Amino acid sequence: MLHIGCHLSASKGYLAMGKDALKIGADTFQFFTRNPRGGKAKDIDEADVAAFLKLAGDNHFTHILAHAPYTMNACSKDAGIRGFSREMMADDLRRMEYLPGNFYNFHPGSHVGQGMDTGISLITEQLNAVMKPEQRTTILLETMAGKGSEVGGRFEELRRIIDGVHLHEKMGVCLDTCHVYDAGYDIVHNLDGVLDEFDHIIGLEWLKAIHLNDSLNPMASHKDRHAKIGEGSLGLDAICRIINHPKLQHLFFILETPQEDLAGYGAEIALLRSCHQEG
Repeated sequence: MLHIGCHLSASKGYLAMGKDALKIGADTFQFFTRNPRGGKAKDIDEADVAAFLKLAGDNHFTHILAHAPYTMNACSKDAGIRGFSREMMADDLRRMEYLPGNFYNFHPGSHVGQGMDTGISLITEQLNAVMKPEQRTTILLETMAGKGSEVGGRFEELRRIIDGVHLHEKMGVCLDTCHVYDAGYDIVHNLDGVLDEFDHIIGLEWLKAIHLNDSLNPMASHKDRHAKIGEGSLGLDAICRIINHPKLQHLFFILETPQEDLAGYGAEIALLRSCHQEG
């Protein structure tokens, strides 16, 4: 079965997101934990959470994915930004306990000229400070395009972060197809080779979710510009090979394509279901 969804607005609550997902043929979704530019999160409505969990159970939803705000930078040069990032992540993880057993994804950050070693050290420091043995949320490091001083453009960097986390069993990776292609991993012509490299360096058992996006730019451009499915440099054939790959079929896929409304996501989901082959 193809588990697929898209990014939805959390402004109306969890139940509304669940209903929107069902409208477009999805059985999962992603949402921002708060405004993507940062700020205070909305108070948790426990009745809304309970109604969503019932809806999800009744309709056989798979895991859902919370996305940290873009302003989070665990390895900023500015101690104030690092402190703000730590507080946001700690608060997000507390809130995620209302949705136990799901995933929390974040961009590792940008070291801003401090160097990769320092960047990785600061990221692991934040994770070790906020993670708790009793938490029921798995934290995912997102693969990045490698623009500027981003951490996470190479598999080796993500492996080093995981290795530095004390509670590493509560960690995982979300592979973004646009990002890895822009970072220089040829998932169009050498998907098997890229997955073998991921397995050798990180381990496929750490791969928990996929952001399924086409790219506006060619491979190794380090640009991070998403395109609609089949309208970018990856192309529909390559994306269909990804969702049908035997090493990936058990995962869930989240669309972050530049759609204007739910109908656009619904059309993409229908298109991908039409090219999905049951393994």
